[in-house]
Amino acid sequence: MKIAIVKYNAGNIYSVVNALNRLGVNPVITDKAEELMSADKVLFPGQGEAGTTMRYLREHQLDALIKELKQPVLGICVGQQLLCSHSEEGDTDCIGIFPVDVKRFQPQRHEEKVPAMGWNDLTITPSASLDGNIFQGLDEHPYVYFVHSYYVPVCEWTIATADYIHPYSAALRKGNFWATQFHPEKSGNVGETILKNFLEL
Repeated sequence: MKIAIVKYNAGNIYSVVNALNRLGVNPVITDKAEELMSADKVLFPGQGEAGTTMRYLREHQLDALIKELKQPVLGICVGQQLLCSHSEEGDTDCIGIFPVDVKRFQPQRHEEKVPAMGWNDLTITPSASLDGNIFQGLDEHPYVYFVHSYYVPVCEWTIATADYIHPYSAALRKGNFWATQFHPEKSGNVGETILKNFLEL
């Protein structure tokens, strides 16, 4: 099985590589169209600023390429946000797989810090159990690790929610595209199960 990770100027790629290595998978990290198109699965992870990363994707025609992928694709953290239509971070137009806008957390109380950082539990929606359930084998409210200042509102493509300041989309699904705001590669056994489920789609 050929697993590809989208290469662009975003951090966090190597923690995903290490997580896949623990599952016995040696992914290729690439920005080449033919390698991404021919992969069995594609991961689109990242940490970084939306405007800078989208600029790189456009300069390398990766934004258009990602939209054309037909195999299972998993966006992680900033990868989830960039798969949406628009981000308040830098007033950035994104790839547009999920037609929803990314918002910045607005703290309501002193103890609500941004970025939201640390472990939080998921509420998995009934729609997640349909074809291609990346949460298969997990408890109803598994704990996963987040680091983010921006969030995707709950929408019709939400397959898991988390709550910080207010409920938001912790995971999305549309067609062959899955996305998580949390970091499965940093979420222990739960994250490993999610990555394994994705690889087995």
